[in-house]
Amino acid sequence: MSKKNLKQLAEKMREIDFTMLSTHSPGGTIGARPMSNNRDVDYDGDSWFFTTQDTQMVADIEQNPQVGLSFQGKAGLLGMRPFFIAIEGQAELIRDKAAFAKHWTRDLDRWFEQGVDTPGLVLIKVHAKSAHYWDGEEEGEVLIDRGAFVGGP
Repeated sequence: MSKKNLKQLAEKMREIDFTMLSTHSPGGTIGARPMSNNRDVDYDGDSWFFTTQDTQMVADIEQNPQVGLSFQGKAGLLGMRPFFIAIEGQAELIRDKAAFAKHWTRDLDRWFEQGVDTPGLVLIKVHAKSAHYWDGEEEGEVLIDRGAFVGGP
């Protein structure tokens, strides 16, 4: 049974557009929201998402930057095995137009009509600490900062 590394996980993640970004909300609850990676998936351990300052998600991250990302790949079609990955990471809120421009895609114009000049625009960078995966037969964990496989059956 082979163990996956960060490069192999990145290949699997390439076709997954949406993730659930989970934060620690007031009162000890967990808040989860669907977020698009806008096909910015040359995954090196960092994920990037756009939102606006007035969201509960931003307030949650300001209070506790520990977040989770949950991805699910295509499964079942033509015998494809499922693929799930759960990432634990540290979120950073970025309010810099140069950073916005670096990660901007035209598809974002649908949600943010003024582009990088949208009032209150925030870029969320999630730096992964670990990634746990399961592909229907194999599971394991990669520590992102080291890029090393650390577990599995």
